[in-house]
Amino acid sequence: MIRLHLVSCLIALAALSACSSEPFSDDEKKIIAQLRLSELGSLEPDQSNRFADDPAAAAFGARLFVDARLSANGLISCASCHDPERQFQDDEPLGKGIGTSTRRTMPLAGAAHGDWFMWDGAKDSQWAQALVPLEDPREHGFSRAGVAQLIAEVYRTEYEAVFGALPEVGGQPDLPQLTLLERDQNHTRGEAEQDQINRVFANVGKSLAAFQRTISLEATRFDRYAAIISDAVEADDRNSFNSLEIEGLKLFIGKAGCIECHNGPRFTDDFFHNTGVPRRDEAPADPGRSAVLESVVGDPFNCLGPYSDAQAEECHALRFMVRDEAAMKGAFKTPSLRGVASRAPYMHAGQLQTLEEVIQHYSDAPAASTGTSEIAPITFTDRGRAALIAFLKTLE
Repeated sequence: MIRLHLVSCLIALAALSACSSEPFSDDEKKIIAQLRLSELGSLEPDQSNRFADDPAAAAFGARLFVDARLSANGLISCASCHDPERQFQDDEPLGKGIGTSTRRTMPLAGAAHGDWFMWDGAKDSQWAQALVPLEDPREHGFSRAGVAQLIAEVYRTEYEAVFGALPEVGGQPDLPQLTLLERDQNHTRGEAEQDQINRVFANVGKSLAAFQRTISLEATRFDRYAAIISDAVEADDRNSFNSLEIEGLKLFIGKAGCIECHNGPRFTDDFFHNTGVPRRDEAPADPGRSAVLESVVGDPFNCLGPYSDAQAEECHALRFMVRDEAAMKGAFKTPSLRGVASRAPYMHAGQLQTLEEVIQHYSDAPAASTGTSEIAPITFTDRGRAALIAFLKTLE
């Protein structure tokens, strides 16, 4: 009888299941405690956007977020891709607006806690990022002058309540045979007029960012279990993990090495890594972060630019950014794993369809299509794969 009990315990321990009432070491408990959403804290001020936490700016931004008039065809709004019913993303492998992008739509909840935005970190603030889709011909396909005119014609009251008097943004030539974007491109304007348009354009981005800062993450079953592990609350059956979920959590913070990049309460280090993700179909290799190192520094809408509200010494991310092009080749921002189980497909261009494929990718650790991959192969058992997925589902 004793021998049978010993064998059963050895089998359970091999599967990292609960033979003991204490499945985690003290060091593991400390790591788990740091992953709780309650450890996230409040948002840091965005020094480059003095309207970032202005309720009126957020309310204005919420209206702009769903307004399809901010597009060349009058059909695309921010919410078209950042669907509130789908974690503010679209479940598509590539973002779809007027055309099709080359990368996935990123979810917005909790994103304001990061320093860099977009898969390649091409923008150093949420308000600067919000401007990109408006001008991208594959997304909204609009123009800065078109945005300014819409504000003047439709949103003057809301704009002036937040930002003060709307500057004179001028008109565009009467060329009805051209699209709005083409009319804007054919309109020659002076430096002062362009600056006024840019300032209205920047303020639209700041309003959109103010709204996005209100999109917060919600606590999950993992957070409740982590509180139990940390002795912050008493255990109950509804919040406890089963043996497979416990094994998955142990793998995540241990042997699997996921915690190296997916750390902190948002399960991301907000940095850029080359993990050897394959190309999508026959698309050219995406250089990722390395391709934007110069443009982000020269961006007129960055933290050091004329439309920022920050002092130069407050622009820490931009001033101390890693500028090693070789190290950043093929590197992309680590996405948050909160809600990941219901957010397929995966990777920056939706190259992998399921979590099983993601785990297989990290198990194989293929060579990168461009640059050098940082990952090494990891051997997973079938149970280990199932355990990791079971754990990731607790982040819903």
